[in-house]
Amino acid sequence: MSDNKHGHVHHSKSTRDILNAETVLAAAGLKSGDYFLDAGCGDGFISIAASKIVGDDGKVCAIDVYPQSVEMVKEEIQKGGISNIEATVADITDKIPLKDDSVDICIMANVLHGFVANDEVQEVMGEISRVIRPEGTFAVVEFIKSEGTRGPPYNVRISPDEVEDLLINYNLKTTETREVGKYHYLVKAVNEK
Repeated sequence: MSDNKHGHVHHSKSTRDILNAETVLAAAGLKSGDYFLDAGCGDGFISIAASKIVGDDGKVCAIDVYPQSVEMVKEEIQKGGISNIEATVADITDKIPLKDDSVDICIMANVLHGFVANDEVQEVMGEISRVIRPEGTFAVVEFIKSEGTRGPPYNVRISPDEVEDLLINYNLKTTETREVGKYHYLVKAVNEK
């Protein structure tokens, strides 16, 4: 049983063993000095990798609705002596606790399908669009839509075309779609607001 308002049943299943964070971040174009948002960070393995790339001049904001996920990230931060990550409990369908146009790159990994299934796309994408700066990048990582592979049930998976169609409604224009592992694809979009 989950503790968010609609209950996404796949919460807390980490994909760190099948999804390479460095591959994802390179595909998204993350670089030194960027302000990076990991929206729905889970156990934070992408945030931890991002902190090394953005360096001392950059910042990583790791957000998840589940307090236990954020606690895991905070433990990693403390163990690693990492100073450029802020891990926060927040419901991104309600309010992302960041200023307008403050994020260079946002990644949402293995999360968007849950918002689609729960009919929360409008709320979450309105917030994502608000915090990404003009010409900033939004990258969606999702499980490839095929049956019999690891990940969520086939009926809740979303295809790259479905992601692209969804993003255009929020001034996010797709610039690239590519595989980022055996089970995942990434759709990269630029904020045209």
